[in-house]
Amino acid sequence: MRIALTLTELRTAINEQKRLGKKIGFVPTMGYLHEGHGSLITRAKAENDYVVLSIFVNPLQFGPNEDYERYPRDFAKDRDYAESLGVDLLFHPEVREIYPNYPSLTKVTVSGITELLCGASRPGHFDGVATIVAKLFNLVMPDRAYFGLKDAQQVAVIQQMVKDLNFPVEIVPCPIIREEDGLAKSSRNVYLNNEERKQAVILSQSLKKAKAEIERGERNAGRIKEMIREMILSQPLAVIDYIEILTFPSLEKIDSMENKTVLIALAVKFGQTRLIDNVIVEIGG
Repeated sequence: MRIALTLTELRTAINEQKRLGKKIGFVPTMGYLHEGHGSLITRAKAENDYVVLSIFVNPLQFGPNEDYERYPRDFAKDRDYAESLGVDLLFHPEVREIYPNYPSLTKVTVSGITELLCGASRPGHFDGVATIVAKLFNLVMPDRAYFGLKDAQQVAVIQQMVKDLNFPVEIVPCPIIREEDGLAKSSRNVYLNNEERKQAVILSQSLKKAKAEIERGERNAGRIKEMIREMILSQPLAVIDYIEILTFPSLEKIDSMENKTVLIALAVKFGQTRLIDNVIVEIGG
């Protein structure tokens, strides 16, 4: 596995593969890799000739009171995990390499769909996401890029950016990977203490029940949201940020769920740790 620390090293490696006509798969991450990231890498390996993984904790997508400084990092462990999965090129730049004059004067903004869900709670977050992903797409020039659906809003934002700016890359959304008890795998799970971790399982349990109710015929979004709210608040440490039911990927609010693909998304804090989870449900007539 090749490691690139600078833009020059990255461009050299990418140009070599492009000259050989290789299809490039790209998995952008902030590191502290787990099986969720591993599933993206595995799929990228299966569908491309050459796989690039980036590890970069992007300061632009963290607010002033968020966890940028304490975001978990373990490059040695990440490097070994990436190599074990067959990553061909690992890009691990310093902040000054990506943003020589931080903060840069140019940013990428996707409007509308960034102003709700996590975008409402974290102003500027998706500007940071769109900006770094656009920069990485320009550098890596991938044929396909892989993103986990745990952050479904992020997937929708990146798909919209790619469409609007005509990036020649296919966005491949990949399923949520969960722990045995249902908790969505996340780098931030390490922040949870034992009791918080135990109670956090209510997120996936409430989404599972919501999906079951829809499959039994419930179509009223308000009733589904209230059911989820009651389940989550049964756990004393849970503090709800949002519970929303929207169309996907357009992220439009709805009252009735007839003949739609819907995203049931939630964000809940346990102690100082903010967790997100969701389920996407295809609803016929």
